[in-house]
Amino acid sequence: MDRRTVLAVVLMAIVIVGTQILFPSRRAVPSAKDTALVVNTTPTANATTSAATTAQTPTAPALARTRAESLAAATPLPQQPASVTVLATPKAEYSLRSPGAAPTQVRIPSYRPLTPGADRSTGVILRSSANELLSYHLVRGADTVALDTIPFVVSQSGSSVTFQSPIITLTYKAAGDNYRAEVRGTVPNAPPGSLLLIGLPATVQSVEADTVDDRRHLAYGYKRPLRDVESVSFSKLDSLRPRVDTGAMQWVTARTKYWLVALMSPVGSTDSTPAFRGLVTRGGKYLGKVAQTAIAQTAYPLKGDQIAFDIYAGPQSWEQLHALGNDLENVNPYAGFMHAVVQPFATIVMRTLLWMKNTFRVNYGWVLVIFGVVIRLALWPLNQKAMRSSIAMQRLQPELTEIQRKYKDDREKQQQAMMKLYAAHGMSPLSPMLGCLPMLLPTPVLFALYFVFQNTIEFRDVPFLWLPDISLRDPYFIMPVLMGASMFLLSWIGMRGTPPNPQAKMMSYMMPVMFVFFFFNLAAGLNLYYFVQNIAALPQQLLLTRERAKANIPAPKPVGVKT
Repeated sequence: MDRRTVLAVVLMAIVIVGTQILFPSRRAVPSAKDTALVVNTTPTANATTSAATTAQTPTAPALARTRAESLAAATPLPQQPASVTVLATPKAEYSLRSPGAAPTQVRIPSYRPLTPGADRSTGVILRSSANELLSYHLVRGADTVALDTIPFVVSQSGSSVTFQSPIITLTYKAAGDNYRAEVRGTVPNAPPGSLLLIGLPATVQSVEADTVDDRRHLAYGYKRPLRDVESVSFSKLDSLRPRVDTGAMQWVTARTKYWLVALMSPVGSTDSTPAFRGLVTRGGKYLGKVAQTAIAQTAYPLKGDQIAFDIYAGPQSWEQLHALGNDLENVNPYAGFMHAVVQPFATIVMRTLLWMKNTFRVNYGWVLVIFGVVIRLALWPLNQKAMRSSIAMQRLQPELTEIQRKYKDDREKQQQAMMKLYAAHGMSPLSPMLGCLPMLLPTPVLFALYFVFQNTIEFRDVPFLWLPDISLRDPYFIMPVLMGASMFLLSWIGMRGTPPNPQAKMMSYMMPVMFVFFFFNLAAGLNLYYFVQNIAALPQQLLLTRERAKANIPAPKPVGVKT
């Protein structure tokens, strides 16, 4: 195995190891207060109001209970017990509570919970730790009213549910053929600058097999016009000091690894004004070293007396989110500070995999097999050029060694002699580096594949051969071993016909072992992809090994040995 092959293997190791070092699973040290805190701070005007209403700062919800109760008492309404009404969209069921006029949970029948011991027939249920998924507070002038302190008259008609009171009316309606619900409302006699403060989920309870890993992905997010998507991990929030993100926002979200609760501007609306204003977040409880709760609140400035926004509660499916627009498919920005470089490649990979799935209509395991072969065939010309350049350099190595020995005390003459040698064989001094370039070009794709395979819900709960779920590690650790064995076979074939090199031989034994160790706990789909890549590379390696054998390359003599 020549030096360039060794370099290629080392570069692959850097991609895998470097990815895990640069982008580790988010962990955080517990804060001094290991309890959830109610936001008793007054949000700044920039965080909760438009520029036209900066003079009016809403009172914090936790401090407004007595005022809300007195307002409700001043307007006698018939009391009613707490109730839950279910709104069914084509793919989700929203449980809406009264009082409160807000979702308590969302059930998704088409997916199964994977938590150990869970009843898989119930479907995935998105719920928070409290008895609410969202919460509302209405700011009217100097008054802030918590909607869970006032009674509503609830009526259901077809695919809509209406909550009516003298203070506010809210209607939920199933929208389209997905997981979305439209929220429309009116606030009679609303004074200018009125707001609907919306509390986001304090957490989203895990429905995954690896609940700890799922909690590490807990985050809020938002999108401002003409700006990149912003993600705020729970583990990065301080429980004592709120974080305030200002400005107009097209959507705000709470998410886990695979699931999403998003508030967004109405889909298909001709009004391009962002619906939300600011996001105030704060840290909460920890479970060990993993943040499990946080607090977040955004503001919806009323447009006259009207309320209009949409809720999406469902999977982070690329196709579903892309169809909603506003860059929502990028709600989970990959690769941290390298997002701008990796995301385009991740999008290309994701769209290619989805196209292959829809075209061939096979299991995603077979999609990964086909994709691995296609990528290897696409890289065939580049690898062929690199390997043949390596063979050419091996032919020149004895002469280069002789030049180094002959002119070891005169660097200028040594360089001149090497230039003449390269020119005589139709090569340039840059040939060694150009030969390595094809090995560097796929690096962004490798980064993208790492994040796609680790975070794509399309692979969740997909069995393949003996693998119960290609998004999780192989429970029998067969796939990492097969990947390492195929890598060793590829290296062993590549070493045939090459001059003896103890270092290269040692590397051929060590690198497969290291890769098996690195891939041991990674998604089985990622192991499958690299295994297929190695197997698909064997024919090319065999052909080039034969070319190398025909070249009959002699072993280079050490620089200090005279001929």
